[in-house]
Amino acid sequence: MTDCFNYFSYQYDGTFEGLLTCIYEAYYRHEVPEHICRGDTVQESLLDCSIQIPTDRRKADKVLESIRVKISKEALRHAFYAYLSELDDIGVWIYRYLRLGWKVGSAVDRHLREEEVWTVQEASRKVEGEANRMLGLLRFRELKGGIYYAPMGPDHNIVSLIAPHFVDRLSDQQWMIHDVKRDIAAVYNTKDWAIAAVRQKQALSPDKDELEFQQLWKQYFQSITIQGRYHPGLQRQFMPKRYWKYLVEKNGQA
Repeated sequence: MTDCFNYFSYQYDGTFEGLLTCIYEAYYRHEVPEHICRGDTVQESLLDCSIQIPTDRRKADKVLESIRVKISKEALRHAFYAYLSELDDIGVWIYRYLRLGWKVGSAVDRHLREEEVWTVQEASRKVEGEANRMLGLLRFRELKGGIYYAPMGPDHNIVSLIAPHFVDRLSDQQWMIHDVKRDIAAVYNTKDWAIAAVRQKQALSPDKDELEFQQLWKQYFQSITIQGRYHPGLQRQFMPKRYWKYLVEKNGQA
């Protein structure tokens, strides 16, 4: 048991494997940490302290398999999607959700009166919804050298969820989907894709033909707008304003 004060937090490296390692340690130590946080988000107070939990792939794999076998694949999906939400305190909510799951098995998602269940499910739903929305809102631009580049700034960490879709759709092209908020990107070379750290300091140079294409796309977008049916509220519902600066047709509006 920890010899900190009454309140303590687990601190991990921000990876899903790191979170699962924290869950392993909490479960077998019979502890309920006040927070389970990435290292760069921990804020200590006089009444609590942080316990560093190093990522252990073996322990993480044990938790992963236990979720699949003793709870359900759906519970694992909810836990992973909730982790990608990056919402405050989601780590400890996932732990409580899984701890209940190890008690009740695959029925865990029917226990909607339990706060940990609907909290994790709601976070999972938000991530899935944004990933599905982004499939229609992502805009690729051809750069010099023939690489297609798509910047985005989603609320949640969804780049790993949407990349497989574009591997199928753009399998013969080299491309990069850049999450500018998190400095990460899915990079594809026509054979394999991977998540990489990206810190873009200079403006990327578009291909000359790409600039012409963007202008045509803006003209097309304007030409199909029927003024009598213009409904900005409905447009923002399907194309939220926070995404506009990454959309060619919206002229980079914020």
